[in-house]
Amino acid sequence: MKRLIPVIIAIALILAVGYFVFYPEFRERYEYSEEHADLMEYFNLTNDTEAAIILQDTVIPEKARIFDGTYYFDLDTVYKYFNTRFYVDEREGLVLYSLPDFTVRTVIGSQIIDKKSGEINRPYKVARYERDVLYLAVDFVREYTNFSYESFVNPGRMQVYTEWNDIRVAKINRDTQVRYRGGVKSAILTDIASGGRVTVLEVMETWAKVKTEDGFIGYVENRRLGEAYSERQLPVINYEEPEYKSQTRDHKISLGWHYIGGIAGNDTLTEVTRNTQGLNVISPTWFFLNDDEGNFLSFASSSYVSNAHGMGLEVWALVENMTNNVDMFEILSSTTKRTRLIANLIDAALLYNLDGINIDFEELRANTGVHFAQFIRELSIPCREHELVLSVDNYVPFGFNDFYNRKEQGVFADYVIIMGYDEHYKGSEKAGSVASINYVEHGIKRTVEQVPPHKVINGVPFYTRIWETKGSSVSSQAVGMELARDWVANRNLTPIWDEETCQNYAEHIDSSGARHQVWLEDAESLRVKFNVMENYEIGGVAFWQLGQETPEIWEVVLEYLSK
Repeated sequence: MKRLIPVIIAIALILAVGYFVFYPEFRERYEYSEEHADLMEYFNLTNDTEAAIILQDTVIPEKARIFDGTYYFDLDTVYKYFNTRFYVDEREGLVLYSLPDFTVRTVIGSQIIDKKSGEINRPYKVARYERDVLYLAVDFVREYTNFSYESFVNPGRMQVYTEWNDIRVAKINRDTQVRYRGGVKSAILTDIASGGRVTVLEVMETWAKVKTEDGFIGYVENRRLGEAYSERQLPVINYEEPEYKSQTRDHKISLGWHYIGGIAGNDTLTEVTRNTQGLNVISPTWFFLNDDEGNFLSFASSSYVSNAHGMGLEVWALVENMTNNVDMFEILSSTTKRTRLIANLIDAALLYNLDGINIDFEELRANTGVHFAQFIRELSIPCREHELVLSVDNYVPFGFNDFYNRKEQGVFADYVIIMGYDEHYKGSEKAGSVASINYVEHGIKRTVEQVPPHKVINGVPFYTRIWETKGSSVSSQAVGMELARDWVANRNLTPIWDEETCQNYAEHIDSSGARHQVWLEDAESLRVKFNVMENYEIGGVAFWQLGQETPEIWEVVLEYLSK
């Protein structure tokens, strides 16, 4: 025994030395950290009025705000993630939201919401400015948007869902922690007890990325997870998407614009429709905006409408902004002026027994786009109520005119009309077709990407341009089909079919060396356009303008309408 004592002592000393040498390293590598993360820093919050937004399974950069115990989103956040239909009139201090039968409104800073059923008082400010930033109460946004949310404190955060899918869920099988990263040394975000549920976002070798039911996204050890199973999230059941009913027809539209330059122009109805076949809508250019207050001049005639109806034609009167010098931003950005213009249009439509209204607001500036969209929303409400067809004229879509918001038009208006011409126009720097086939198809293709095809009408030209190019000087004259044909015949020219534009083309050089060119619109060119329109199954055709066509084109129109 005495011999063993030195051995035992030696072993004990070795163990003691080993402990003091190796345990710190072991502890550093394998012992669980008790450090807690700074949750304000984790959620990137700067003060107690901010709340993090966990959208689906991601903490987004934007923050909610908490004012007087109520959660708010700033307007940009609402637009980006939830709903772009809220409209703000900064000058009149209003927030508006257009439904199928009424426009909800609230005064910024007020607790009152004006609905069709009357005024409703909320226990919070519905919309409010804070340091020049407009905020909307989350509960107000949710009244008109399909999403759910749950809020938590310490720190402030919101779990928000706009979609509800199948998710992977697991229960925690032993008290543990959710850590900022996978690893025992990572800081703790929150403790989670045995039996707690988590959404499993990603499984790695020894750790899993999870989300807790109160919005923490971090990592737990795989051995702390029970078996994962699939679960269907429960969607919002108390929200009903509004239905913006359309008054589209059960047949193709064949619309002719009838240019009316004055009251006497109404007398030409019989003349411009004499040779037509298949025409079912006529759109007289009757209303001309004439000030910045929402008023317009009118050439409307009850007898014209009566005669058109007798011919089996619907009358969709056109209102335009091009004849007189008016400030469209001034008119459309004012709720008072929009309301006046809409009331005037509806009064005129009812007075003259119109079937529809055709909006032709051109050359708008980009900053007017949001106000134009709100005008269409608001106008659609009385049109729907009085069964008036609302159609809107649009340029061929390109990036620079996207602010006309064809997608929103496609929800609220009955028809979205493409003005499928003016590819080359009076001010063009070089001669070219008014409506080549590629240009036409581009317009249709881009429009039906945003608007249901049965709501789309493609406008085709009954005119072309005769071009003169001399040196660097380019000029043109717009002429109807018959004048263009006569111009070619008088010069003994033989048009040739141009495959690129799908039009008959003619040119000649005069004695001065000037080059004259024409891309004809005729039955052949229209037939190709109609074939493209049929391929996209759109809602019909419009013609600019009646009286400029030759009689034989109506046989081609009938062919298209019969398909």
